[in-house]
Amino acid sequence: MHIPDGYLSPQTCAVMGAVMVPILGTSASKLKTTLKDRQVPLLAIGAAFSFTIMMYNVPIPDGTSAHAVGATILAIILGPWAATVGVSIALIIQAFFFGDGGILALGANMFNMAFVIPFVSYYLYKLIVGNSEISSRRRFIGSIIAGFVAINISALCVGIELGLQPLLFHKLDGTPLYAPYNLMQSVPAMLFGHIIVAGPLEGVVTGFVVKHMQNSNPDMLQIYPPKKLENENSQIIGGLKKYWRALIVLIIFAPLGLLAQGNAYGEWSGDKLNSKLGYIPEGMIRFGDRWKSLLPHYSIPGLESTFFKSSLGYISCAIVALTIILTITAIISLLQKRKNTRQNIS
Repeated sequence: MHIPDGYLSPQTCAVMGAVMVPILGTSASKLKTTLKDRQVPLLAIGAAFSFTIMMYNVPIPDGTSAHAVGATILAIILGPWAATVGVSIALIIQAFFFGDGGILALGANMFNMAFVIPFVSYYLYKLIVGNSEISSRRRFIGSIIAGFVAINISALCVGIELGLQPLLFHKLDGTPLYAPYNLMQSVPAMLFGHIIVAGPLEGVVTGFVVKHMQNSNPDMLQIYPPKKLENENSQIIGGLKKYWRALIVLIIFAPLGLLAQGNAYGEWSGDKLNSKLGYIPEGMIRFGDRWKSLLPHYSIPGLESTFFKSSLGYISCAIVALTIILTITAIISLLQKRKNTRQNIS
């Protein structure tokens, strides 16, 4: 689902980037009013969870792979605006540091995963659960359905974006300049992997977390929309240690994602496409390798020869990302505290 550079035309990238600018601006503004100072660590956990869960590639029967995004559970707990910020942080780090998703295509990737999934999942979840009690089974079922549907709507968006490229951008002889497969090929291919694997995975992960919170910390499911919570410090902030521990466990087992064979659909290298098509689209030659990431494909130089060494590199990359996420969210927390202090003084 991470579209690399060269698969979308510069025009498409510019449009998707322009669409995301006001969305991100509104998200940042909403974050200031919907997320309390003491809840900012939840944003760090959510962004890190999204980043890590996307490292768990799962094989698809057609020879490709897919992954969950983790955006639905962020939207349910923190609201869609905060989820947009959290997943966007994860996607920016993936693109710039690890080469997972293109720099030019970042606007499209954020639209598909950081905007579509949180908003579709949140409002579908709210439609299903209605005014039911926090302990209601409807919330468990609703979270599973919301996760499944939202990630498939996101996959549909990716399929459309990729499928429009050969129709809109091609040579005079019809040779595609960017993504080579049309709508009738890209849309079914994207939906296939997400309907049978990534969608159920996103739904199950979301449902499992919601069920756990219903039993152990129901106040976590009442953070958004924002309202006054009883015993806020002990039940939300004090209960975060177990979520940090769970995140560490996810990072330790992240190398399981290395076992999946095959690239995700639409994320092939130029050489791979050349073997499939007999040529490399000119746009991919021009834009595909412009940005050299620091740790490409979540690998560290010198730790690539064996699965054990690759696993150490994979884990190390997750730790690097976690450190960056903590730094970013610490800055967000500091800015919010300063703003609140100025407001209290005035």
